[in-house]
Amino acid sequence: MPSLGSDQWELWAISPLDGRYRQHLAGLGDLTGEGALISYRTKVEAAWLLHLADVPEIKSLIILPPAARQTLLLLTEGAGRDWQVQIKEIEKTTNHDVKAVEYYLQHRLKSVGVEAQTLAFIHFACTSEDINNLAYALMLKDLRALRLLPLLAQVTVDLASKAGEYADVAMLSRTHGQTATPTTLGKEMAVFGRRLQRLHAKLEGQVLEGKMNGAVGNYNAHMVAFPNVDWPAVAQDFVVEKLGLSFNPLTTQIENHDSVVEYVATLHHINAILIGLSRDIWGYVSLGYFRQRLKAGEIGSSTMPHKVNPIDFENAEGNLGIANAIAGHFSDKLPISRWQRDLSDSTVLRSLATLVGHTELAWRSLLRGLGKLSIDEVRIASDLDAAWEVLAEPVQTVLRRYGVVDAYEQLKEATRGKAVTRAALHQLIDQSTALPAAAKDALRALTPGSYTGAAASLARQFAATVLPGARPD
Repeated sequence: MPSLGSDQWELWAISPLDGRYRQHLAGLGDLTGEGALISYRTKVEAAWLLHLADVPEIKSLIILPPAARQTLLLLTEGAGRDWQVQIKEIEKTTNHDVKAVEYYLQHRLKSVGVEAQTLAFIHFACTSEDINNLAYALMLKDLRALRLLPLLAQVTVDLASKAGEYADVAMLSRTHGQTATPTTLGKEMAVFGRRLQRLHAKLEGQVLEGKMNGAVGNYNAHMVAFPNVDWPAVAQDFVVEKLGLSFNPLTTQIENHDSVVEYVATLHHINAILIGLSRDIWGYVSLGYFRQRLKAGEIGSSTMPHKVNPIDFENAEGNLGIANAIAGHFSDKLPISRWQRDLSDSTVLRSLATLVGHTELAWRSLLRGLGKLSIDEVRIASDLDAAWEVLAEPVQTVLRRYGVVDAYEQLKEATRGKAVTRAALHQLIDQSTALPAAAKDALRALTPGSYTGAAASLARQFAATVLPGARPD
């Protein structure tokens, strides 16, 4: 690679997440990178030693001077940066990532006066997957709390804000791409917002399971060494009380990954909804319902100077698709392990950062795009005023209310495949002998822009569930 400045090395990054888009994902590597995984593994190893030191049948064998306890506590908090590099250096010799953590802890605790008998309890009765499954669960827990939920909440709040602001902006619906019963722009924003609100709660409450039960999940080595210890209870207390995860009591060598799959499936669901939102907004921009605020110096086309392309929504859609392709493989692969263990799940889990990176990048692109939108009410109203055929529905429905059995057929004959004008529709209403005068007056008073049902109220009701002080009616 050429000798370049500190920023220019990104030109040769393998992944666009670490290259072109790196600036948009600041801090994500602190939770998902190789150094982060080392930190989470070290946290689990340090916490396990501290936990064993409190087990009545074992604690007399584990002597931790105050400096050693302080060191372990700092490691459980992920404090410092240099030691991850040291562990990676050890791995060059061991060619085993988890064993490198164990050796590092031995060296560090020995340097603060810990005796060999205590050092022997580092990684005690553990298989590598005891450490790894908990490390990944902690990573997912932090990603959810620190990155995913706050960002998803921003998208939901933006949609709720638009739902309230545009609650009364009547808009032509398009079912099957054809003119259809009018709605309001705010209500359509509320539909997406409500869906995200529901999945925000689902992601927030998603259980993350962990295990600490040895080579094939039976506590074999534990029970040989200390047959009088209730090892399932010790393990459960560690996973639940010390790490804040849920406990999986029945596994093979690996934790079964079912909760990881469920977590990722929720992200997949959210992303699928946001693909729909991105496409709908793209379509509204194409129709001229939304205009995009200009950014000085930005170019929409290399040859057509007038263009302001909906690139944020296109970028979001592309990244959401990549994320969901990876999520799909997670769902297909992670629940399956040959007999008690094979290594293919480990390879897949290392792409967790890529999945989350494309997801976050997409959510940020979507937010950026939503922030550029302004509505063109004149264009929206113009489309409505040219679509009087949509009032065939209320006319035939009111005719039914007054006992006209073939009301649908009458309106179909009068409107289907024809240009329908206000005058033609009013003539049809006036010619009806079944409608009383008051019903005729009410139907003549309807316009495509006033025929929106409860859309405005529904939009405001949703906005009020998200935005403090929003008017619900």
